[in-house]
Amino acid sequence: MFHWGKPFYAHTSARDELVGSLVSMAEMLRSGTTCFLDMGAHNEVAGIVRGMEQVGIRGITGRHACDVRPAAPPEGWTQEMVAHHYFPNAREALRVLEQTVKDFNGAAGGRVRVWVNIEGKEPDSSLELHIGSRELAEKLGVGTTYHLATTDNEARSSQKKYGMSPVKRIAVNRGLGPNLVIAHCVAVTDEDVELMAKAGTGAAFCPACSLKLGKGATRIGKYPEMVGAGMRLGLGTDGVSAGGNLSMMRQMYLMAGLFKDARLDATLIGAAKALRMATIEGAQLLGWDDEIGSIEPGKRADFVLFDLDHFEWVPYGDPVQAVAYSASPASIAQTWVDGRALYRDGKVQTLDEKTLHEEARERAAAIVKRAGLSLDRTPTVSKVYD
Repeated sequence: MFHWGKPFYAHTSARDELVGSLVSMAEMLRSGTTCFLDMGAHNEVAGIVRGMEQVGIRGITGRHACDVRPAAPPEGWTQEMVAHHYFPNAREALRVLEQTVKDFNGAAGGRVRVWVNIEGKEPDSSLELHIGSRELAEKLGVGTTYHLATTDNEARSSQKKYGMSPVKRIAVNRGLGPNLVIAHCVAVTDEDVELMAKAGTGAAFCPACSLKLGKGATRIGKYPEMVGAGMRLGLGTDGVSAGGNLSMMRQMYLMAGLFKDARLDATLIGAAKALRMATIEGAQLLGWDDEIGSIEPGKRADFVLFDLDHFEWVPYGDPVQAVAYSASPASIAQTWVDGRALYRDGKVQTLDEKTLHEEARERAAAIVKRAGLSLDRTPTVSKVYD
């Protein structure tokens, strides 16, 4: 991330970011996702909001923020890159985040919500920013999300520096609360789970990301324990570079089986729980379950239709088992958001995807070139926690 992700982001323009976001929205609609939670824009939040308005999707976004600059920037970084990534301090970051919520929360007739989101985890975000983001979100009546306890290395670094886990460090400083969603939350202790459950804090588990990056979710993760403790637990994908895709169908399949296999216990999680995590419990995590997450009178018409003549569904007995273990985006016929069929007849109705894909390919290649990234000379492993 330090050597690849940040230089890439630093050379990304507002148009680059919008094009990437539109491609992502199209992928989500094609794979049956009607609502998303995103960490936020590095450039113009206004552009992302306009993109969401155009596409018609529902979601939560914000302004990406971190405030602790590296003492020794990695090779190839410039001062302009550092200034692009980091606010000068937590106070300035929170000021901008507050204004972002005031400017854009509730846009597109309520389909767009804006939270007080930060990058999270050390070394990029200070404790003041962690605590302040949740307090500000509470004051504004919205949520906050950030990355924490993402790897064993991060947890060991926190233990060495502070004598406690990343989650406990936030907890003892009164930073946990019901309006906080922690992304990843892989490297936690039993005590951490208890602290989060007591505070009402939720977590977004990203199974494919853990598999791709080797985070160790099935080895050290305590997601079944989180479920047992009554924590709100939802599914996420992380970014495509980290997780490989934005398909919630794939995450649901992984969640339904990973812990059964890892712990040799066929009763863990399973299809019904994984489906709930991808739907109503995900909506609860976002504080949006009064409008979405289930099909019932009085809620928004957000739903997915499957082609039951597709080979993935022929034959089937239990639809819950079929949707979790057999189905994929290939058998999705339509995706509806707010009463509109945004994906149908094999196309996202609100986008010219062919033209968009051509622009995305050109822009991605140009960013890599501007950033000077190369497999020949750019490290692929960071020692930021060493």
